[in-house]
Amino acid sequence: MPASSARHRVSAGVALCAIATLTAACSGAPGPAAADAKANVKLADATPAAAGPLEKATWLMSKEPTNLDLSNSDANDQSDLIMANVCERLNQLEPDMSVGPGLASKYEWKTPTQLVFTLRDNATFHDGAPVTMDDVVWSMKRNATDGNAESDEFPNVASFAQTGPHELTFTMKQPDAVFVEALAGDAGLIQERKVVEARGKEFGTPSSPDACSGPLQLKEWKPGTSVVLAKAANYWNAAKASKVGEITFKWAADDAIVNSLVTGSAQGSYIENISSAARLVKSPDITVSQGPDTRVWSYMVTERGGLADPNVRKALSLALDRDGVNRAAFAGLGQPWKEPVGSGAWGYEKSTFQAAYDKLGGSPDKPSDADIAEAKKLATGAAKPIVVASDGSSIRDTLANALVSAAQKIGLQASITQIPTVQYGDFYDNPDLRAKADVYMDDYFVSKSDPVGFYKNGASTSSVQWVLKDPAYDKLVLDGRAALDDAARAKIAVELAQRWADAKPWISAILSPSTVAMSSKVTGVPASGAFRYYPWAADLGTKG
Repeated sequence: MPASSARHRVSAGVALCAIATLTAACSGAPGPAAADAKANVKLADATPAAAGPLEKATWLMSKEPTNLDLSNSDANDQSDLIMANVCERLNQLEPDMSVGPGLASKYEWKTPTQLVFTLRDNATFHDGAPVTMDDVVWSMKRNATDGNAESDEFPNVASFAQTGPHELTFTMKQPDAVFVEALAGDAGLIQERKVVEARGKEFGTPSSPDACSGPLQLKEWKPGTSVVLAKAANYWNAAKASKVGEITFKWAADDAIVNSLVTGSAQGSYIENISSAARLVKSPDITVSQGPDTRVWSYMVTERGGLADPNVRKALSLALDRDGVNRAAFAGLGQPWKEPVGSGAWGYEKSTFQAAYDKLGGSPDKPSDADIAEAKKLATGAAKPIVVASDGSSIRDTLANALVSAAQKIGLQASITQIPTVQYGDFYDNPDLRAKADVYMDDYFVSKSDPVGFYKNGASTSSVQWVLKDPAYDKLVLDGRAALDDAARAKIAVELAQRWADAKPWISAILSPSTVAMSSKVTGVPASGAFRYYPWAADLGTKG
């Protein structure tokens, strides 16, 4: 899903190498900021476990949540950041990006089209009511309803129903391994029916309670000021009870977030603009950690026509200086990247995905003379000028200028058009906006630790890419979802990645690893992108 708009949608050693301008052992020489980071940034799936409880904490983020009902299509990324600690799902995404048990203690494919979940019998909502099968079935129906934010995760579900006292069975149109992973995201969200129905359209607004069962509960939302969560009393899973007693979320601009962390007025933040961390890594009172994520900045090609020829797209990819973009826009804290999805998607068969990634060509960190020569050949005969859309933000301006520079190096005409920031993210849904430019730039992530969960976006029916129309690719997407065996699914995912690389409906640029900055007095939260769906704040505590 794009991180800038309303939500659309490894072993540590492998993942850490994959994100590394921060480690000299991986490809690409680190720049000055990255050299500083190499000594100060902690690389792991999670920060060290907390030794003791923490009474109160203040956590910063870039924006106010728009709605605290995660099933509402108006909810934003900040809604997930907060409510991951409040609401629970059938499955649970773990800090290492694997999928474990959630409100369901287990699941099993009884047949290739019969997926059975066993529900826990001791889970309770925050008001003390038990999590019943009625709540679970109702929640699944709500999540699957057209117009719901997660309805697109249910294309292969024919029906679902209670089939035993604690048993929920999905009958599938075809096997769908990706659906299991989606149920660790918001598609698997379970909420208390009576609370949601009683509030109606007001559910998820500042006046509404939550309807969830997680280790923290919603205490207060003061619009324009803060959201406060408190440790849930009598949380049903005592072993996972929150270490933090109360956490207050506030929102601020990048500079204000950095200043608050440096002065100690806030205890932590998941940093969206990772270049901000360049200042934080120099502070002895701040710990900065990075981990695997699926989030990658890419150039997204529209149907306008200036880049209709895939050879021109390949030429631009060859001529693009990703290392320069990383240094200029991300302070060297990102990673030049060859795929549109990051290593956080490698939730299984990691060595297979790493080997396939290493073999991908056509997307150099820094183009060589040979790359430029090849790019000029590919671009020969291209006559249409290329228009690149920016919104004036530092990252998009840097990316836009880098693409214009790449085009000019290989004899192509390119220019930049400015789109207001308030409109920019609408390009996913607005063909009239896409008609204004051949390329938009955005950072995109998925909730699933599976490359197939991303590469389904290359299907001809996709709403987030507009130039790849390949029946063979479409069939591979279906085959990938249907492959319940991990090794077989990984093989299909690798072929999808290669076909995407050959067509380049997006030109991938920079992996943005998950980055968390905290006071050196606290610890415990995930460093990986799991924080969007894992109850990370419950693990926040003191170092002892």
